[in-house]
Amino acid sequence: MKQIEPATLTTIYCLTPSPIGELLLIGNGRALQALYMEPHDRWLGQRPDWRRDEAPFKAVIAQLHEYFERKRTVFDLPLAPVGTAFQQRVWTALLEIPFGVTTRYGELATRLGDAKASRAVGLANGRNPISIIVPCHRVIGANGNLTGYGGGLERKEWLLSHEGALLL
Repeated sequence: MKQIEPATLTTIYCLTPSPIGELLLIGNGRALQALYMEPHDRWLGQRPDWRRDEAPFKAVIAQLHEYFERKRTVFDLPLAPVGTAFQQRVWTALLEIPFGVTTRYGELATRLGDAKASRAVGLANGRNPISIIVPCHRVIGANGNLTGYGGGLERKEWLLSHEGALLL
């Protein structure tokens, strides 16, 4: 993921409906920086210095609609999540988890080169600011159980069921 320095650009946002509730899209006019669900433990809400504009998010909204209609399994968007170098590595690894597939925190840590880093991977996964598109919902606990999700476990369950990774 190529990171764009957010301080040099205006923060732009819009809200869009989805089958799992309203989604807050945040960007800088060039790339998506965050996608939050309401309520979400990291929901920022809109700030007075942000500019509301749906136009820069047309591709994001179109691809999300295709995803929810089961017409899209991979997103192709410019992303610029803000995080540490380790978080960026984890988020990049999340992008490699295919639609309809789950992995465990330990497996992800091993893929990143440190099998003992599952706790750190879990923390970075929980800090993912671009829900759905950077598919942190595809990571489950070591025992196969669904574990924490900022948008709530019911949404994680819905997304995995929608992708066919979880049969209800």
